[in-house]
Order: sequence, then C-alpha cells, then structure tokens
Amino acid sequence: MSISDSQRRPMPEANWQGTVYHGLPRDLHTFRQSGGDYLLFIGRISPEKRLDRAIEIARRTGRQLKVAAKIYDEDRAYYQNSIEPILSDSKSFVEFIGEVGGEDKDQLIGNAYALVFPIDWPEPFGLVMIEALACGTPVIAWDNGSVPEVLTDAETGFVVDTMDEAVKAVGRVARLSRHACRRAFEQRFDATRMAQNYVEVYSRLIETAGRHRSGLIRPDSGESDMTVWPTLAHIS
Repeated sequence: MSISDSQRRPMPEANWQGTVYHGLPRDLHTFRQSGGDYLLFIGRISPEKRLDRAIEIARRTGRQLKVAAKIYDEDRAYYQNSIEPILSDSKSFVEFIGEVGGEDKDQLIGNAYALVFPIDWPEPFGLVMIEALACGTPVIAWDNGSVPEVLTDAETGFVVDTMDEAVKAVGRVARLSRHACRRAFEQRFDATRMAQNYVEVYSRLIETAGRHRSGLIRPDSGESDMTVWPTLAHIS
C-alpha cells in the first residue's frame, strides 16, 4: 500500500496493491469562511522543508509570516547556521511561534491567508496540506512529492516550481474559494473515506486469496494472491 502515487517512484517494481490517501476526522478542524492576512509555515525546521523559501515569499509580498515549527536535535546545527540568522534579519515580518497543537493549531491554520508548503524533497504525503484544506485555507506548495496529487492547482491552492511563481500565487489566493478547499477535504480526505478505501483494497485481496484456495486460480495461470488485482491508483 502507498499513501500517494509519488511514494512508489523509488520502487516502481514493488507489488503495490493500492494508493489510499491519508484522512482526518471531519470535525477535527474548524472551517472558517474568511482568513487573515498572514502567511503560515508549519513543519519541522530542516533543509528539505525550506523555511527560507517561506521567509523570502513573505519578504517579497510584504506579508507577515507566522512560523509554527519544531527543531529536532539532528537539525539544530542547520537551524543555528542557516535559519536563525535569517529569522534575526526578518523580525519585522516573521513571528516564530514554535510547535503548536490542538485548538491553537486549528486557529492558526484557519485564520491564515494561505499555508506555504515550500518543500524541497518528494514528501510522500504532507498532512498539513489537508489540515489547511479542512480549515478552508488555500495552500501554496512546491511541485514535489504528493503535492500535485493533494492540491488542485488554481482551485485549492497553487502548485509552483519557482520563487517567482510562488510570489505571484500569493496575489492570486484571494480569488480562490475557501468553500472549495473545505469541499475537497470532505470529498477526498475525510477519515471515513480513507477507512472505506482501505477496506475496499483488503476486501479484494481477501477475495483473491479465497479464489486461490478454491482452485479458481490455476497454479500455472501466473496469478497469485498478491498480483491478480490491478493496482488501484488514485483511490482518494
């Protein structure tokens, strides 16, 4: 099983049986019909998360940036050498909040103008993207990993490749419907939908195993318990 089609790329020869996207309880986050003026970065401070990109976007667009992030021990040197100096120079428009959770996180995401997800690695699934959609907050994200599978460009956010594109996207966020973001979450990333999709995949595998034991699949047919069913791509 994969949590995105992107996750399969390093091992295309693996016997993938389906892709089921992550889901969240429908009432975990609060939908807000309007957001604030600030950009938001949530995630670890590490080289591949590219907080520096988020800061540059805020600087070039003249918007405040709130940073809710945790620093792990293995990334502390990177933070001290590469990020802390940038934060020091950007105090006038960057607020470092630290790690958040619960109601504080819900309010922070829901009141944001947009979530910035400037990753520089093929992240299998960025959970914070669907947390933002649940709140109705659009996402501006780099075209890496699962991003183009999670976001619908120009509908629930913008998928970008360059800093210039990201800066332009900030100006276009106001045209997006926060209701459309929430609707995408409910239709594609609801926890019940996720559970149903897992059940569908495993039910097919169980049925295949039963056919094998019953002799409905011939030993010389080339079919096996794990390969008879075609890959169930884009189950969401």
